[in-house]
Amino acid sequence: MSETMLQTKGLTIQFGGHVAVNRVDFRLEPRTFKSIIGPNGAGKTTFFNLISGQLKPTAGTVHFKGTDITGFAVHERTRLGIGRSFQITNVFPNLTVLENVRVAVQAKSGVAFRLLSHYRKFSQIEEQAARLLEQVHLASKAEQLAKNLSHGDKRKLEIAILLALRPELILLDEPTAGMSLEEVPSIIEVIRSLKATGEHTILLIEHKIDMVLDLSDSIAVLFNGRLLADSTPDEIMNDERVQSAYLGGLYEDSIKG
Repeated sequence: MSETMLQTKGLTIQFGGHVAVNRVDFRLEPRTFKSIIGPNGAGKTTFFNLISGQLKPTAGTVHFKGTDITGFAVHERTRLGIGRSFQITNVFPNLTVLENVRVAVQAKSGVAFRLLSHYRKFSQIEEQAARLLEQVHLASKAEQLAKNLSHGDKRKLEIAILLALRPELILLDEPTAGMSLEEVPSIIEVIRSLKATGEHTILLIEHKIDMVLDLSDSIAVLFNGRLLADSTPDEIMNDERVQSAYLGGLYEDSIKG
């Protein structure tokens, strides 16, 4: 059996008197797609921040492929193969779409220190960046400035930049946040295609329950900082604890967008 991709043991973080994540024991197996759901304030993004290294826990540990990475910095976790997207898009607005991805490919390839004016000497970098834009359905917008993209296309670009770093574990934090209803199906298709490659382990935070049920192999429910349940989508939907504590409110929020 493959080694567990991600595991937390007793993971806890406290801000003053508030315990945002409370003794969470969590496992994620390789090449699976798990979603984390829960109402606002449940601790979802804080949990992501602990996994990716933006925050250090008050107690407990984070393990990646069997290695305790609790004390590792963000860049060290990135080098190990953990990639993270955020609720707010994070791109270079005054570079073209292709340039944004090319910079990330250069960084991963170890030639980022070279002047960008010499990039044509590295045709494989240019080709890889172009392939990534194809993968996220942005090839036709390669020469546009990133600042001129729609919000939904900026999220696709962010995913392409993330893929350029060749992560084994991808953390997607509310990728549809701020999108119009018309844009949502397109980003769902990108994520579905990403899952279909079978090359990545994906952990998603998302409020749109229909999207979560469609994409997920399993679902973890956080409530008041604790792990309330972690099971298959069908079992989560039929779990009385989840229904009474949370699901009704989540569905209402998803309808509101």
